[in-house]
Amino acid sequence: MSCRLLPSLLAAALLAACGTAVVNPVTGRSERTVMSEQDEVEEGRKAHAEILKEYGAVQNPRLQAYVNDLGQRLAKQSHRANLKWTFTVLDTPDVNAFALPGGYVYVTRGIMAYLDSEAELAGVVGHEIGHVTARHGAQRATSQQRAGIGVLAATILGAVLESQGVSGAGRAASEISQSVAAGYIASYSREQELQADQLGAEYLARNQYNPQNMVDVIGALKAQERYAADAARAEGKEPPSGANWLSSHPSNDQRLAEIRQIAAKYKGNYSEDGRTRYQQAIDGMAFGETADQGVTRGRHFYHEGLGIALSAPQGWKIDNSPSAILLVNGAGDAGLVVKLVPPKAGKTHEEIIKNALKPVSGQTQPRNVNGLTATHFTGVVRNSQGQQSNARLTLVTGPHDHTYLLQYAARDAATLQRNLAGIGEAENSFRALSAADHKAARPWKVDIVPYPAGGFAELAKQSPLTTMAEQQLRLINGVYNGGTEPKVGQPVKVVR
Repeated sequence: MSCRLLPSLLAAALLAACGTAVVNPVTGRSERTVMSEQDEVEEGRKAHAEILKEYGAVQNPRLQAYVNDLGQRLAKQSHRANLKWTFTVLDTPDVNAFALPGGYVYVTRGIMAYLDSEAELAGVVGHEIGHVTARHGAQRATSQQRAGIGVLAATILGAVLESQGVSGAGRAASEISQSVAAGYIASYSREQELQADQLGAEYLARNQYNPQNMVDVIGALKAQERYAADAARAEGKEPPSGANWLSSHPSNDQRLAEIRQIAAKYKGNYSEDGRTRYQQAIDGMAFGETADQGVTRGRHFYHEGLGIALSAPQGWKIDNSPSAILLVNGAGDAGLVVKLVPPKAGKTHEEIIKNALKPVSGQTQPRNVNGLTATHFTGVVRNSQGQQSNARLTLVTGPHDHTYLLQYAARDAATLQRNLAGIGEAENSFRALSAADHKAARPWKVDIVPYPAGGFAELAKQSPLTTMAEQQLRLINGVYNGGTEPKVGQPVKVVR
């Protein structure tokens, strides 16, 4: 759990100037901008620290060195080789990649689990390098100057929306009250995406990778979306619209056709795709959530470090965000928000209610939640701006004397009333980890093993994956809904 991005950055200085003329390194044409190259580097440097604070970097020096080496080789052959490039693998299972101005490029370990070779990773990284070399972030910031949200705000908000994908756009927009501007910059323009594709293909070819791998990346991630939709339908649910590299980098059929046309222009004798090197690099990489983040297993959430567990009611889902654990009903309009209370808020429940909630009126009731001391509060509270609102919540003292805020949330009062039973069930599931919970809380990792004679069905029997296990293993190996089956003995990815 950690805080969401970036109020401090969004409050950075607004630039009122109309900008100056610079030469675009890719096109060679002059364009008006509110960001010089020095500005790009400085804004990227500031935001890089916030990105790392928000997501964290994967603590695997070997994997970080591998991705950085690949990125540096691609960047060296780009239109802005002079920049001091930084490539980072973020510690999140989100399937995504994005870039900041000034040469800061990020891929998640989530996206790396679904790629099949070094060349495919090069396709993702090359595309993001293209956004930087063509100054797309600076162009977006210049356009957004008219919206009044400032250079840094426009630049960083754009990166945040890309990192969170479409599903995160609404949340980020509401947090900064810039819904119109946020919607405008939630993704690059079609022309910018096409230019990044073209540049990515060019940078691949310059480094002896077949640009066709950019098409393969889109295919792999479309398969990931198909799997998510199939898994949801199997459970009788609506297909998800979660964040991934496709949702934040739109890839409709027309764009996919354009990528194929771009790749087809390159004719050459390319080196092998680096599949073995890639598998060696990701062998042992975390899959899904880590122990530090807490792990979700179906309707259950476990956090070994904190020593707590929660279970969502049937038909509900768990969203383990960096700032809170959310147990949300099927309609997505009500749920329970679980947050860790900072020690400075108070030593007792009474102090926390007085100091953090600033109650105007209300009542408290002592409770016992699975043997843990708890206090329920219902009443009216005042926020830091002096605004009043109704609140219903429970404070629970859990293992290691940590106090947790379990806040009832709903779209409106009527929705809350309809969902009180489900919210109460979610609240009453809060518990200290049992022996069985400890066992279920073990994180998963990617392993490289020889493909057995029994195929993915045999591998699925040995996997902790519980939902469509065989299909998930096919998915991470690039043979979901088609594709060439691996040969017996060929190295493949499994989850253990």
